[in-house]
Amino acid sequence: MGRQSTAKQQTARRHAKATTGPQGIPDSTKSAASNLDRLIHERLRLGIISALAANESLTFSDLKSLMNTTDGNLSVHARKLEDAGYIAVTKYFEGRLPKTEYKLTAAGRRALENYLSHMETLIQQMRT
Repeated sequence: MGRQSTAKQQTARRHAKATTGPQGIPDSTKSAASNLDRLIHERLRLGIISALAANESLTFSDLKSLMNTTDGNLSVHARKLEDAGYIAVTKYFEGRLPKTEYKLTAAGRRALENYLSHMETLIQQMRT
């Protein structure tokens, strides 16, 4: 009988290993985490996308102030979002001053909605 309980325990351990990772994180959670859009997941890019989702458009100065970042840092991250087609950039002059305006594209809105959906799934899985 001791041998049967050992076999049952081994089967239970194998099943637990098959459904959880090394830190006890369920495989379904790892799967949802791996589906996160890594481009948006970065803090500053998520901030830019979120700010643009809440506003029709924002200027470079507006975003710089909201994100509390440097010109160079904002430029690099905005370029990555632009290259992905998540934001549209319009450059123009206001008087003699150059202005840069950003808008969220339809693809950017879909990417943000997918990202938020994946995050909600992760949160729900971790709470259960």
